[in-house]
Amino acid sequence: MVLYNKGGEPVETIKHFLKGIIAGVGGIAPGLSGSVLLVIMGLYEKTINALGTLFKHFKKNVKFLLPVCLGMACGVLLFSKIVDFLLANFETPTRFAFLGLVLGTIPLFYRQVRKKGFRSRYYFVMLIAGLAGLMLFGMNRALFPQITDPNFFQKVLLGVAVAGSSIVPGVDSAVIMSSLGLYELYVSSIANLDMSVLLPALIGLVLGAAAISAGMNFLLKKAYTLTFSVIFGLFISIIPNILQDCYKINNLWEGAVAIAFALAGCIVSYYLGDISANNARLKRLFKKK
Repeated sequence: MVLYNKGGEPVETIKHFLKGIIAGVGGIAPGLSGSVLLVIMGLYEKTINALGTLFKHFKKNVKFLLPVCLGMACGVLLFSKIVDFLLANFETPTRFAFLGLVLGTIPLFYRQVRKKGFRSRYYFVMLIAGLAGLMLFGMNRALFPQITDPNFFQKVLLGVAVAGSSIVPGVDSAVIMSSLGLYELYVSSIANLDMSVLLPALIGLVLGAAAISAGMNFLLKKAYTLTFSVIFGLFISIIPNILQDCYKINNLWEGAVAIAFALAGCIVSYYLGDISANNARLKRLFKKK
């Protein structure tokens, strides 16, 4: 697999960095998944392959991974402050905007699932995975109360959850941490650079990334469509949890604002998910006029 195009290194590096920022935003926004955005933007398989063969082609893989990872880090650090502010001051429209962002990625993700040898039986796989996801996320929400003072093990688990979200599409760390009662703590610790939380989480991130990337690299090579069908079902199962977080609307005006934010989020995520193709469509549309 060609990971780096020497003829266009600067341009490709900038593109990978910008796509990494978008994926980082997906990692911090409730319901979104950075790895899903990597799938949609065509970087997921390359990223997993680079992680899985890191030391086999070390220089080439680091050249590819560095701008992507730096972009993701920038996206998380920059967007965490914005999310922290919006959730504190405009919670309902923010939650609906996140819902729209998730809905906008569904058709693009579905297109990727069907890319290689899709058969009708995989719809059943999606259904089973979706039901399992509903049970899993519902169980997490019911079993774990709000945690305000996490211990060391729970902080390490935060890092593992972030690794899972970054590597496994459809497994959303933000939703999992919301279910565990740790999402607000996670966002605020990044926004305030709280090392007492971030350092243990980094341990979990490194350990989780090493183990999960190796497993995903194996699964994608051996069972691409089956793996993505399971992941797509899990991704769809996250939506009810997001809806639960969309607080009650008190009047018609609040409802209109919430719907507007959801539509805006949907349009933005759909457009950014396939920006090259959408730009081409817009150019053709304006030429016809």
